Amino acid sequence: DSVIPVPDTGRPMAAGLADRLKIRYREGFVKNRYIGRTFIMPGQQLRKRSLQFKLHPITLEFRNNRVLLVDDSIVRGNTSKKIVEICREAGAKKVYFASASPPIISPDPYGIDLPTTEELIAANQSIEEIRKYIGADGLFYNTIDAIRTAVRVGNRNIKQFSDGCFTKKYPTPEVTPHLLHSLGCGRNRTRDTYSSEGTDEEGEGYKMMTLV
Repeated sequence: DSVIPVPDTGRPMAAGLADRLKIRYREGFVKNRYIGRTFIMPGQQLRKRSLQFKLHPITLEFRNNRVLLVDDSIVRGNTSKKIVEICREAGAKKVYFASASPPIISPDPYGIDLPTTEELIAANQSIEEIRKYIGADGLFYNTIDAIRTAVRVGNRNIKQFSDGCFTKKYPTPEVTPHLLHSLGCGRNRTRDTYSSEGTDEEGEGYKMMTLV
């Protein structure tokens, strides 16, 4: 019945998808502006608690409706799962979920605080398993070829992409499995000591981060 974005990052893709599918575009959530992005918060419980206060459904847009939610990505799957639950609690008849990015299967060593491979849901589960986990009636991912084509619309001279998060192929030779493992270990130590003094500044992972 309607295409609904997950605010704020899902809006451009949801608008384009609604136009292509000839389905109405509706705003279905009111967002609390005082809570930051949940996927970069250091602890699982903190992310879950924050999400409970971050999005409030506009019940009229969900009650007895079939909705297609559009978000920029699915990282751990926790946010998507909670959002689907919110929609069902608001009375949605069917809830479908579309990710504007391809499945994220590898960390980012260039500065984006993505989880370790073990935490990335698409690195360890099939699309059908992810669909069941988040509780959606259908799950759709964008493709890497579609992403590359869309980016080239703005600049057709672009030849190389930094899309290692989706392909495990990074544009710099320094990124090796050993480095990614080192980054993951350092990230976990930093998360575990988030509330204590200092952070870990040893190992190849830290060196890579300081170079970028």
